[in-house]
Amino acid sequence: MGLFNKILKVLGFGEEAQAAPAPAPTPEAAAPAAPQPVAVVDVVAKLEGLAASHPEKLNWKVSIVDLLKLLGLDSSLAARKELATELGCPAEKMGDSAQMNMWLHKTVLQKLADNGGNVPAELLD
Repeated sequence: MGLFNKILKVLGFGEEAQAAPAPAPTPEAAAPAAPQPVAVVDVVAKLEGLAASHPEKLNWKVSIVDLLKLLGLDSSLAARKELATELGCPAEKMGDSAQMNMWLHKTVLQKLADNGGNVPAELLD
């Protein structure tokens, strides 16, 4: 399991879909089943809840290190490089940890939004 999938799991992405199995099709159903809506995960509410009970004051809104710490995941440089590689970080940013971290933080939040997470626009800019 990749590091981004671990982030999704900690935040509860996919839990609702796994908890409720799709209804069995009935023989008289001629039309295809309507697609099930994707459950929206309130990313900020989940992270704020984790931050409230965390012993350290973490600035997860701007720091990828703090975001990973808050989620209980490895925030080492090696882990961040692995995550950056997994998410397709441009090579020129990989050589500068500050640029990589900024790219990684923005990309993780954008990918959370892409996967059905409710992430405010100000965190995606």
